[in-house]
Amino acid sequence: MSDEHETTESNATDPGQAQDLKSRLKQFTQPLVDNLDTRLREQVDRRVDEKLDDRVKALVEEELAARLSVIERAIADIDRSLKELQARED
Repeated sequence: MSDEHETTESNATDPGQAQDLKSRLKQFTQPLVDNLDTRLREQVDRRVDEKLDDRVKALVEEELAARLSVIERAIADIDRSLKELQARED
């Protein structure tokens, strides 16, 4: 029985067997790791896209608001000029 125990211990510490176990474990776990990696990448990409979309939308709204202000001021200037011209005609 002690010979059997020693053989098991020597096999467990055998570098070749440890390497074989590592490669087998890697073979079994690699598809799971790849799947998780893919899912995480997709999740991160989605989240980044959402954040970028929100930020771009905010920037576009700010830019449109600024342009609208400029247009409103221009309309007000034109309106004042027209009123002045009408006042001169009368």
